[in-house]
Amino acid sequence: RPNFGQWFLCVFEGFVGACGISVLCSLIRVHHFTEMCGYVTNDSESRNMPSSLLANGLGGQWKSSLQFWALALLLALVGSRVSSLILLEFILRALTAWGSLDLLLVQCQFSLGCGLTCTLVYIHQGAPHSTLGLVLAAALSWKLANYCLGLWRHVAKLYPLHSKERYCGKCITLLTSGHGILATLQKVVILAFALAAAVSTATVFENFLSQKDALKLWTPLTLCYTLLVVYIQEGQNQQTATEALIHSVVVRLGALFVLMLTVGDWTDVLHVLIAFLGEAVCLLPSQDILKVGQFSTSTSSRRQDFDT
Repeated sequence: RPNFGQWFLCVFEGFVGACGISVLCSLIRVHHFTEMCGYVTNDSESRNMPSSLLANGLGGQWKSSLQFWALALLLALVGSRVSSLILLEFILRALTAWGSLDLLLVQCQFSLGCGLTCTLVYIHQGAPHSTLGLVLAAALSWKLANYCLGLWRHVAKLYPLHSKERYCGKCITLLTSGHGILATLQKVVILAFALAAAVSTATVFENFLSQKDALKLWTPLTLCYTLLVVYIQEGQNQQTATEALIHSVVVRLGALFVLMLTVGDWTDVLHVLIAFLGEAVCLLPSQDILKVGQFSTSTSSRRQDFDT
């Protein structure tokens, strides 16, 4: 494929990845907001509610748009080689921290985008109508992301009123069955990661493990990295959620950066640096999700203590 055509397809792949991240964040916010409204039963609790989540839904449109297009560009710039390594590395780290699924959903944003892009690259590689397929995938992803974002803005603005008046179909549905959003979202994300893991394994084997001598280098590096991840995970139990996220990103991508200096080329090193920016673009606007998650946890624990 010509360079211009390849860049054109990369833009669409990054666009689909950004749509996937947008859907994930919107549904997480919908879940936490509806749960938070269910916990709040009096004025004293409503005053203690974190306002950052509500501000994101009511006045954060330009921030959401800026984040979306920045992620689309960054995912388009990160190559499939590094995207596959980022995804497999995140799965390895997630398996050592299986108990905190809520935190992993926030942390997996950029890795999910990388998984979607490398899966699209693998599926459309050599396909006769790859451009048409990517355009259709981008259109469907954009439609789904717009619907989820619109649902979140509707919930942030009108759910407290509609859940009491019970005359809005969307809010009534969320009131009766919205508690299952997070569990369904977790299953879909796990399925997406499982599919992307198979694709990423094939990509890594094709680009890094095809040579006979490469196994001699990768085997000790993988073992050492696994031990490092387990050791660091033990020290994260005493950190706050934000500190744990930042610490994990620095360790993960820092180790990947050193690995690319060893077995990669200069483009791989550059793509890892771009991934640092992508993680920052995902995690920095997600502080409202972490705060409301802590609020919901503390409120539910207080209710349990009161009941007992």
